[in-house]
Amino acid sequence: MTMNEAVMLVLSGVAGLVLGTIFFGGLWWTVRQGVSSPRPALWFFASLLLRMFITLTGFYFVGRGHWERLVICLLGFVVARFVVTWLTRPPRENQNHPTQEARHAP
Repeated sequence: MTMNEAVMLVLSGVAGLVLGTIFFGGLWWTVRQGVSSPRPALWFFASLLLRMFITLTGFYFVGRGHWERLVICLLGFVVARFVVTWLTRPPRENQNHPTQEARHAP
Protein backbone atom coordinates (compact mmCIF):
# COMPACT_ATOMS: atom_id res chain seq x y z
CA MET A 1 0.00 0.00 0.00
CA THR A 2 1.42 3.34 -1.01
CA MET A 3 1.24 6.50 1.06
CA ASN A 4 -1.32 7.96 -1.35
CA GLU A 5 -3.61 4.94 -0.91
CA ALA A 6 -3.34 5.17 2.87
CA VAL A 7 -4.22 8.87 2.79
CA MET A 8 -7.25 8.14 0.61
CA LEU A 9 -8.43 5.46 3.07
CA VAL A 10 -8.09 7.87 6.00
CA LEU A 11 -9.99 10.54 4.06
CA SER A 12 -12.67 7.96 3.24
CA GLY A 13 -13.08 7.25 6.95
CA VAL A 14 -13.33 10.95 7.71
CA ALA A 15 -15.90 11.34 4.95
CA GLY A 16 -17.89 8.48 6.49
CA LEU A 17 -17.79 10.22 9.86
CA VAL A 18 -19.02 13.46 8.29
CA LEU A 19 -21.77 11.70 6.33
CA GLY A 20 -22.90 9.79 9.40
CA THR A 21 -22.92 12.94 11.49
CA ILE A 22 -25.02 14.72 8.88
CA PHE A 23 -27.40 11.76 8.54
CA PHE A 24 -27.92 10.89 12.21
CA GLY A 25 -27.54 14.44 13.51
CA GLY A 26 -30.09 15.52 10.93
CA LEU A 27 -32.42 12.75 12.08
CA TRP A 28 -32.10 13.90 15.70
CA TRP A 29 -32.76 17.50 14.67
CA THR A 30 -35.75 16.44 12.55
CA VAL A 31 -37.34 14.53 15.40
CA ARG A 32 -36.94 17.52 17.71
CA GLN A 33 -38.49 19.86 15.14
CA GLY A 34 -41.07 17.46 13.77
CA VAL A 35 -42.78 16.49 17.00
CA SER A 36 -43.79 20.10 17.69
CA SER A 37 -44.65 20.97 14.09
CA PRO A 38 -48.20 21.24 12.77
CA ARG A 39 -46.99 19.23 9.74
CA PRO A 40 -44.64 16.54 11.07
CA ALA A 41 -45.01 14.29 8.01
CA LEU A 42 -43.60 17.03 5.81
CA TRP A 43 -40.61 17.47 8.14
CA PHE A 44 -39.86 13.76 8.26
CA PHE A 45 -40.32 13.15 4.54
CA ALA A 46 -38.28 16.17 3.43
CA SER A 47 -35.56 15.34 5.94
CA LEU A 48 -35.43 11.74 4.76
CA LEU A 49 -35.05 12.80 1.13
CA LEU A 50 -32.37 15.38 1.91
CA ARG A 51 -30.39 13.12 4.26
CA MET A 52 -30.53 10.19 1.82
CA PHE A 53 -29.51 12.39 -1.11
CA ILE A 54 -26.50 13.78 0.78
CA THR A 55 -25.46 10.37 2.11
CA LEU A 56 -25.79 8.45 -1.15
CA THR A 57 -24.06 11.20 -3.12
CA GLY A 58 -21.23 11.20 -0.60
CA PHE A 59 -20.82 7.42 -0.79
CA TYR A 60 -20.87 7.60 -4.58
CA PHE A 61 -18.06 10.16 -4.72
CA VAL A 62 -16.00 8.49 -2.00
CA GLY A 63 -16.17 5.05 -3.63
CA ARG A 64 -15.46 5.81 -7.28
CA GLY A 65 -14.94 2.14 -8.04
CA HIS A 66 -12.79 1.37 -4.98
CA TRP A 67 -14.56 -1.05 -2.65
CA GLU A 68 -11.94 -0.52 0.06
CA ARG A 69 -12.85 3.16 0.30
CA LEU A 70 -16.54 2.28 0.50
CA VAL A 71 -15.92 -0.16 3.36
CA ILE A 72 -13.87 2.39 5.32
CA CYS A 73 -16.48 5.09 4.62
CA LEU A 74 -19.23 2.78 5.85
CA LEU A 75 -17.20 2.06 8.99
CA GLY A 76 -16.89 5.80 9.65
CA PHE A 77 -20.63 6.18 9.02
CA VAL A 78 -21.44 3.51 11.63
CA VAL A 79 -19.01 5.02 14.14
CA ALA A 80 -20.71 8.39 13.65
CA ARG A 81 -24.04 6.74 14.45
CA PHE A 82 -22.76 5.63 17.84
CA VAL A 83 -21.15 9.01 18.53
CA VAL A 84 -24.28 10.99 17.64
CA THR A 85 -26.45 8.59 19.65
CA TRP A 86 -24.14 8.99 22.64
CA LEU A 87 -23.99 12.79 22.34
CA THR A 88 -27.75 13.24 21.96
CA ARG A 89 -28.91 10.91 24.73
CA PRO A 90 -31.01 12.52 27.44
CA PRO A 91 -29.28 13.43 30.72
CA ARG A 92 -29.44 10.76 33.40
CA GLU A 93 -31.58 12.83 35.76
CA ASN A 94 -34.31 13.09 33.08
CA GLN A 95 -34.56 9.36 32.49
CA ASN A 96 -37.58 7.66 33.96
CA HIS A 97 -36.73 5.37 36.85
CA PRO A 98 -39.38 3.19 38.42
CA THR A 99 -40.36 4.23 41.90
CA GLN A 100 -40.09 1.85 44.81
CA GLU A 101 -43.83 1.11 44.65
CA ALA A 102 -43.72 0.22 40.95
CA ARG A 103 -40.90 -2.31 41.22
CA HIS A 104 -41.60 -6.00 41.28
CA ALA A 105 -40.86 -7.98 44.39
CA PRO A 106 -37.48 -9.77 44.31
